[in-house]
Amino acid sequence: MGSVSDLPFWQVNIPENERTEECPEFLNQLSPKDIGIIGTPDFLYHRSTWSEVQSIVAENRLDAFRRVPSDLRRYLEYTWTLKRDHGSVMNFVLSQRLHWEAPVAPRGNPFEFDDDVKILWNDWPYGIDERIVHLVVWTKFDLAEDPVTTDLTDEARAAIDGYVQKKFGSRVARDRYIWFKNWRSLKSVHAVEHFHVMLFDPDPKFIDEITNGDIPSCRKV
Repeated sequence: MGSVSDLPFWQVNIPENERTEECPEFLNQLSPKDIGIIGTPDFLYHRSTWSEVQSIVAENRLDAFRRVPSDLRRYLEYTWTLKRDHGSVMNFVLSQRLHWEAPVAPRGNPFEFDDDVKILWNDWPYGIDERIVHLVVWTKFDLAEDPVTTDLTDEARAAIDGYVQKKFGSRVARDRYIWFKNWRSLKSVHAVEHFHVMLFDPDPKFIDEITNGDIPSCRKV
């Protein structure tokens, strides 16, 4: 039997009796970055520590986030299946995760009404310290971006800061939570506005409370 380095990328992290000769359809046409990740044995993967996560966000190096190789494979198979069965990831998120009807429209100004916001687990979190909880805050309203830089406007950033401090800062120490909004090129769902919140080792009861007992999809499949 050859070493892991001799295997095609799609056979890495797969039990020998489950390996296929041909590359599965859901792994066709991947970027070199994703091929490199999936072709890496899980035991060689380094999970980002909380201090590393803080640095990545502070330095706006969001493309440095990676999933554990076997999790990325599962994620790609899962999203491929969603597109096949629901037409798009967005359709699934709207109907099965958010339970919002399209077209999505807010009831008021940003963060004015609770029902314009929904907090859920990230269905497929990055490869980070397992004590870190990765949530997604979905909003029915847009979060304004500068048309030139595509970064958030100062007003939008201040609004998110205020919301995050009120929602999370009242229950979690300031150095134990952080938020970021993915670059447009990194988003998997473009049509529904959202940003990310990560918390280090928070009280599970608090997470159940703010997510209404949500369970991420990665734990269901």
